[in-house]
Formats: sequence, structure tokens, C-alpha cells
Amino acid sequence: MSQLKIAIVIERIETWRGGAETSTMELARLLADRGHEVHVVTSSRSPSPPDLVIHSIPTSTVLRPMRTAAFTRKASALFERESFDIIHSVVPLPRADFYQPRGGLLRETLERNVAMRTTKSRRLFKRALARLNVKQQSLSDLERTVFEPDGPGILAVSQYVARQCEKHYGVTPPRVRVVFNGVVIPGESADRRTEDRRAIRSQYRVSDETLVLLFVAHNLRLKGMDSLIAATDKLVKSGVDDFVLLVVGRDNPVRYNKRVEDLRLTRHVIFTGPTQRVGAFFHAADACVHPTYYDPCSRVVLEALARGLPCITTRFNGAAEVMTDGGEGFILEAPDSVAELAERIAALRSSDLRRRMSERAFGLRDQISMERHVVELEAVFKDVVARRGRAKSAC
Repeated sequence: MSQLKIAIVIERIETWRGGAETSTMELARLLADRGHEVHVVTSSRSPSPPDLVIHSIPTSTVLRPMRTAAFTRKASALFERESFDIIHSVVPLPRADFYQPRGGLLRETLERNVAMRTTKSRRLFKRALARLNVKQQSLSDLERTVFEPDGPGILAVSQYVARQCEKHYGVTPPRVRVVFNGVVIPGESADRRTEDRRAIRSQYRVSDETLVLLFVAHNLRLKGMDSLIAATDKLVKSGVDDFVLLVVGRDNPVRYNKRVEDLRLTRHVIFTGPTQRVGAFFHAADACVHPTYYDPCSRVVLEALARGLPCITTRFNGAAEVMTDGGEGFILEAPDSVAELAERIAALRSSDLRRRMSERAFGLRDQISMERHVVELEAVFKDVVARRGRAKSAC
């Protein structure tokens, strides 16, 4: 069978919400481009575009903490009425053929959120709050169900996520397969990149010679904003001040902005707010900094590498698996390693080092492309359908 009828299950499809939504819609469209009949099952209200069939399952009348559970029940009811060759779910859906936890596992997310707390009492308090959180408990129940022995296959977007499956649920290969994450490789012209660099730097009054570091995040705390401010302060106090950090994202920066002002770092740390022109900021930057506490496989880092930007990230980011420390950037042991982070930023002041790292980053494009990701997914889907066909013929 060359063409498959594929259902992709995701609770929300608005790409402004984050990387999981963006990646899922990209893979849906690329599967459709490859000739498959792709249906997207979602609670979002959206008309069907020419290349996809959208099934909207509203859950607006359900109590907010229970909406995901209600959505999965309604999606399962849909699959009782309509058949598909493959059901690929981004939410924990026991009825699916494959579960792809693009946000990683809930248990790991909680652990890494707890790790951000600086004292034992705060860590204990965070765990207690999680146990009392109705939404967290509902999602935890769903996740546990999907990892039961008769549950779906697990498609991990990184080895980091695959290790989470074993650590928290004892689920290992062959049930768990790694299909490494990907991003659509940008095709901007050199003129476009040059103009974006000029425009963004002019907007924020940064010279072409100044080292520009880019930090893109919708959750500033989780992605390491505290460490970045501390590292910036450490660098400036040591006499290194020829750099600017641009902070892009929709998270509220008030707490961080006050700290920046108190430390007199306003010349070095600029909060830009959200933008629809993230690509332009990549073109304006010399490096991407992402000292995250937790990322199953960061799109930000993959997008930066695809544009030839050296990256600083941590071993708690699945995207670091395609990097070598000192090759395409630097990999920190821990997000709160402020001295190491400051040292790595200082090293990137060398234009020769950035050029070498940039060349290596560009060399990763085939390895980190969404097209490659979709080809690997397609092969997994076709293998399952073929095995079902052989089993049916043998009966």
C-alpha cells in the first residue's frame, strides 16, 4: 500500500502555542505532500485546508483540568466509527498505534521543574503542589495508561525521551523507537539574512561588531533565564562587556527585568517580547543560548543549528544529541553552572571559533530536517501496516 490513511491526534493545533503544535502540523503537511490521506483530530475549531482533513472535537464545556481526558475519550469514540491505517497521537491515547510524546513524559517534566527550586523545602513544596493539582493527576493517569503492556508503540523524539520511558515506566526497545526530531530547513536568501541582521540590530541599537546572543523561550524560568542573567553579571563584572543578549518570547519578563535593572545590565539584556519574526532574530544573532532545565528536543536549538548558529545548551536537552561539545557549540553539564556558562559565552567572542562552529552546524542540516523525520515516520507506519497485512493473510 503506497498511500496510507493516517490520523494525527493533537489536542490543539494553533502553532503559536509552542513547538509540539508547530512540529505536528509540519509533519502532517509533509505526510500529505508524500501522497497520504492525513486527518488531524483536534479540539481546535478549524476548517480543513486543501491538504488535510480536520476533525474538530470540542471540549469547551468540560472542566479545564479534565479537558485532555475528555478529548481522548471523544477521539477514541471517533476511531470506533471511522477506520484508519495508522493512528499517530501526540496526546496519551491508549487507542493509538503510536504515541509520540513531543513534550517528553509528564513524570520527567515534574522532576525537572522540581530541580529548578533552589532549596530542599521549595522542592518538597513543588512536589506537594503537583500531587494536589487535579490537571496534573488527570494527565498522569492518562500517561500511565498509555504505557501499560497492551498500549501503543512509543516514538521518542530523542534518546533522552527514550531513556525517560525506561526510567519511569520500564518500557524499552523495540516498543520504544527513536525518530529524532526535525525542523523545516529554512531557505532564505543571503540578501534576506543580511537585511534581517541589519534591521534587527538597528532596531535595538546594536552595532554589527557586537556579539549578539539570542535566547528564545516562552517559559523563561524553565529554559534558564536566571542562569543567563547571573552569567551576564559575572562577565560584565570581569570586564567582558562587548555583547548583548536578546530575549524573545511571550512569557512575562517583569521579575527578570527588575533583576536586570538592579544589576545595571540593561545595556546587555534586552527583552523584546513575542514576535512573529523569529527567523529575523536568528539572522541578527551570532549564537543561540539555551541553558535549559528541560527540553525533550528543543526546536529552538535545531532551528538555530539549521541557520548555522553556534549553540550553548545543556545535557537536559535532547537536541544536544546531534552536537559535540566544542563542535557546533557547547553542552553544559547543568543549567545552573553559571561559571561554565559565562566561560562559554566569553569563548564565543572569537569570530574564528564562531565561524568554525557555524560550518559544523550547517553540516547537520540533513540530520535535523523535518523531511528526514517524516521519511523515518513513514517507514515505521508502512512497516506496521505491512506486518498487519501478512498476519491477516496467514489467518
